[in-house]
Amino acid sequence: MNTVAAAVPKPSFKAQMLLAREEAIVATVNRLLAEKGFEAMTVDEVAASVGIAKASLYKHFPSKEDLAAAAMVRIMQRALDFLDAVPAADSPIAKLRAVARWTMEVQLAGEMPSLPHQSSSLRATLMANRDYIDRLVTVSDTLGGWIVAAQKDGSLSARLPAIAILYTLYARACDPVLEFLKGSGQYSDAQIVEMVLATCFDGLAAR
Repeated sequence: MNTVAAAVPKPSFKAQMLLAREEAIVATVNRLLAEKGFEAMTVDEVAASVGIAKASLYKHFPSKEDLAAAAMVRIMQRALDFLDAVPAADSPIAKLRAVARWTMEVQLAGEMPSLPHQSSSLRATLMANRDYIDRLVTVSDTLGGWIVAAQKDGSLSARLPAIAILYTLYARACDPVLEFLKGSGQYSDAQIVEMVLATCFDGLAAR
């Protein structure tokens, strides 16, 4: 018996416009968070950059915290897409180095949201955002598996707790050393990434 798949209805023009506006809003928030951080970013600034009234902005995102959460969902999805593209045949340590390199390249490109370490309102919003939590858990589980595998094969120290290594990798996404080195004007982005990768994975001791 032949079955005919139900056609997926095409979004209306209005729905497409709303989605395009939301994408523009989130992209703008991502850029502003990368440039100045959560505390300095204002909703008025986001609305002006997108070219819409603040009242229209609030129809999409009811608060500044929700705007930041949307940007974090976006970057976590980008991270998931990158993890999926890492060759499965690569060694665990090669996969981890690739991820660290990617996070630093995104930051140097001015595309990594900069969020405060302590912000109860934002933290509460993020913890209540299922899209963010689901992506964060998947990224952490994937990296955690690679870390454990790298410890088993001897390419990472087994003396360090896996969670400490995981947080060290996450820290590369907001490492101030990158900005300091770039501000010096002495090194290219590629050189900066390789230097910080060396300190992260090889340490500072003479070999």
